Amino acid sequence: MRRVLTVSVLSLALLTACASAPPETGSASAASRADQAAATSEDARLNAWFERKYEENLQRNPMQMTMLGRKDRYSELDDMSREAARADLAWMAAAVDEMKATFDRDALGDEARLSWDLFEYQLQAAQAADRFADHRYPFEQMGGAQSFMPTFMINFHKVDTAEDYAAYVSRLREVPRAFGRLMDQVERSAELGIRPPRFAHEGVIEQARKVVTGAPFTDGKNSALWADAQAKADALVKDGKIDADQAKALKADARAALVEAVQPAFEGVIAWFEADLPNAAVNPSGVGTTHPDGAAFYAQRLRASTTTDMTPEQVHQLGLDEVKRIRGEMEALKDKVGFKGDLQAFFKFVDTDRRFKYPNTDAGRQAYIDDATKAIATIKQQLPKYFGLLPKADLVVKRVEPYREVDGAAQHYFRSSPDGSRPGVYYAHLSDMEAMPKTTLEVIAYHEGLPGHHMQIAIAQELEGVPEFRKQAGFTAYSEGWGLYSEWLAREMPGTYTDPYSEYGRLTSEMWRAIRLVVDTGLHAKGWTQKQAADYMAANSSIPNEAIQAEVRRYITWPGQATAYKVGMIKIQQLRAKAERELGADFDIRGFHDTILGGGAMPLHLLERRVDQWIAGKKRA
Repeated sequence: MRRVLTVSVLSLALLTACASAPPETGSASAASRADQAAATSEDARLNAWFERKYEENLQRNPMQMTMLGRKDRYSELDDMSREAARADLAWMAAAVDEMKATFDRDALGDEARLSWDLFEYQLQAAQAADRFADHRYPFEQMGGAQSFMPTFMINFHKVDTAEDYAAYVSRLREVPRAFGRLMDQVERSAELGIRPPRFAHEGVIEQARKVVTGAPFTDGKNSALWADAQAKADALVKDGKIDADQAKALKADARAALVEAVQPAFEGVIAWFEADLPNAAVNPSGVGTTHPDGAAFYAQRLRASTTTDMTPEQVHQLGLDEVKRIRGEMEALKDKVGFKGDLQAFFKFVDTDRRFKYPNTDAGRQAYIDDATKAIATIKQQLPKYFGLLPKADLVVKRVEPYREVDGAAQHYFRSSPDGSRPGVYYAHLSDMEAMPKTTLEVIAYHEGLPGHHMQIAIAQELEGVPEFRKQAGFTAYSEGWGLYSEWLAREMPGTYTDPYSEYGRLTSEMWRAIRLVVDTGLHAKGWTQKQAADYMAANSSIPNEAIQAEVRRYITWPGQATAYKVGMIKIQQLRAKAERELGADFDIRGFHDTILGGGAMPLHLLERRVDQWIAGKKRA
């Protein structure tokens, strides 16, 4: 797809100001023009400074550069030590001090002020998180280093030349250093009584073993990393970049790195987590009761995830209210399809009836990917009616790689490259098709793909006239709020949710996110156990048991993250309702969505300010 309307946010702000200003005459007009020119000049100076600072910071993070499609420091992995994290924080603080000493915020236009505030907010958030650096889990079952490292090497380290392959081998040899720094944190946390629960230990062990099982580590078929290393070398031969003898030598280098560096690093992680298993909780509660200073840690994670000052009690009550509302809509749909029985019986019917299941076979898995691709194609046709900004990068649907696939785990999105050359990927866990009902196929595709995460993230990366740090910024309440809003928005588009059971799937998804508000706060602020949380989810949804167990485990290891979805969605819905109310017939859905997406990710209070400015500009016009 291509972007059909390309307007920089800064240019849009300036054009709006010019178009909507009342007629002026004489000295007042001249003064206004002088003020505008001064603001534009100061904006340009600040934006140029932001670009320099972004590049300066980026050069400190070689893996981030690789994920952006660049090959600077291509043979290195990030420094994952505590000392490096402190150095990064000191750099951020010095940069904010420099910004305040060099520029005049009062002389800036609206967009440049937003950039200023966002830059400062990121420092404040990082400082708040640094207090709890030892409370986090570098290795856990959802997205720990044991699964991210091979994913990064296979999917992001592209090999176009023999030099790129040499860099690939160098990175493989850097794995022991990287894992060593992360294990330093694991051991330091364990000394403080902070460790992941038993299920996370088991997940780390299982996933790490999968990475180093198979050739060249053990007997059997090729491991994922060795298959990738060979495929990358063979591709160079096919493209005429190297000959067969050179490929053989490169493969030998990669094989040696895998056996001599990668295998011992992974085996070291496995050995530690196996030895620590007796210390890990079997039916754990949340961080509020298991971590020292856990209540304060959870409050910080809530603020980081929601970008609000909501308390655990407020989030919990919001969840209870939303669960009640959505149950009412589910009751209405149950009656509409003519089901005889209560809602719990309806849940059981949907969860067990074979018409709503794909076969647990390779053919069933391919059917899921094909159907998800078709659902996304339907949305693609409708996007120009709802958005002026459209992503340049394409989107593909893939199955999660075997070494990190987990039964019932949540689907997820990996971003495209900023230039659009690498597509975004909607990844689905398809190892157990019982956990992937047909009823939720559409809603997940809309959330992870279009108009959800791919739409938001690809557009952010491709924006023009916006400082690069804003294009790459990430705020869970914004991005996941947009993803959940997208599920709801898709109802307005022709060809979606045509089957009442697909609409039921949408309600199930929204209920799932409402339940998260209750369960996450229940676990981490009220002392619920893993079993209590799973029981509450089962009583209020038809989510398959495998998915419930995977979800509750996720909430325990990622405190606060799951609350961002509903909080962000509700804020975007409120902002849209406000714009519709205040603008009436002048409300433009494309303009509203471009306002939400056209500035990159940001905290919810800054998003509200941006929408308010758009509304004011429309009124003046």
